Amino acid sequence: MKKILTTVMVLALVAMCAFAQAAQEEVYPNKNINLTVPYGAGGTTDLTARALANAMGEKLGVTINVINTPGAGGSAGTLNVQNAKNDGYSLLANGMLAFCTMPINGYTDKTFREWDIWIATYAPNVIVVPANSPFNTIQDLIEAIRQNPGQITAGTAGIGSGGHFGAEVIKSIAGADYKHITYNGGAAAFTATLSGEVQFCPQLLAEYKDAIIGGQVKALCTLSDEDITIAEGITIPSIKDFYPEAAKFLPMGEVTGILVPKGLPESYLEKLDEAFAVAVKDKAFLDFCESKSFSVNVYDRQHSQEFMENFASKACWLMYDAGAVTISPADYGINRL
Repeated sequence: MKKILTTVMVLALVAMCAFAQAAQEEVYPNKNINLTVPYGAGGTTDLTARALANAMGEKLGVTINVINTPGAGGSAGTLNVQNAKNDGYSLLANGMLAFCTMPINGYTDKTFREWDIWIATYAPNVIVVPANSPFNTIQDLIEAIRQNPGQITAGTAGIGSGGHFGAEVIKSIAGADYKHITYNGGAAAFTATLSGEVQFCPQLLAEYKDAIIGGQVKALCTLSDEDITIAEGITIPSIKDFYPEAAKFLPMGEVTGILVPKGLPESYLEKLDEAFAVAVKDKAFLDFCESKSFSVNVYDRQHSQEFMENFASKACWLMYDAGAVTISPADYGINRL
């Protein structure tokens, strides 16, 4: 009898521990969260991630640590999150241009459809050159590329980055190639432009705005589908003002948001839904977006997936048609829309 009682007590204790552990696991989050940015500090993705992390962390009651993991055009940090334990404590902040083209760049077999996504901002590409550049208009730059195919240098945050897409639009308009110089992030590419290490930089407006206003660089055009006024007396014209054929590529720019591989419990995702919804209405976040000329393009999980179907088609087929990649988007079910 004593042996039976002992066995019952042990089983009861085990059950209580299991119940307690399960109850603890259901509380999310109960520790700090890591948010990986697959580029260096200071670029558009990094800036957006930090603004969102602050507000989301406050709502969740934890600290969201931003971790910069640059390399391989953003794929190194992205794959770190993809391959990490999927427990809700390893999130990704990324630009969707680089992210959605990872399969056709040969970095992964997974597409955007295998991630939960929250889209927050849009930033257009702007074509800038050093202040002392001989190029004073976008026509000057296009003509130089045509006259010197493969020689005019462009600095970007890497293969598949937002800047790379901007450069490919310029290549398509010029009908001739440029020389691609890659860096570990938009900030590094911009620094190279300031120093004259590269002849033009097609990264994102948020990374250039202050330097354009301060006269450190010249903005030749934006790849938005409309002119953009960034300060009194400073309006950057759309490329379609000079090359109407560019309209089919526009608006071109980077859409940035938060991602996590699919598979989290719905209760975890609902917590992230709530935190994201609060963050994109946070005054500090909105003030940040205004200061950087970001458009606040907010999509919840469902609408982010719907948005990505069209966005990925546009981005992937641009890269494939330009010859920048050899893997067809159709191989991953990304149809030409």
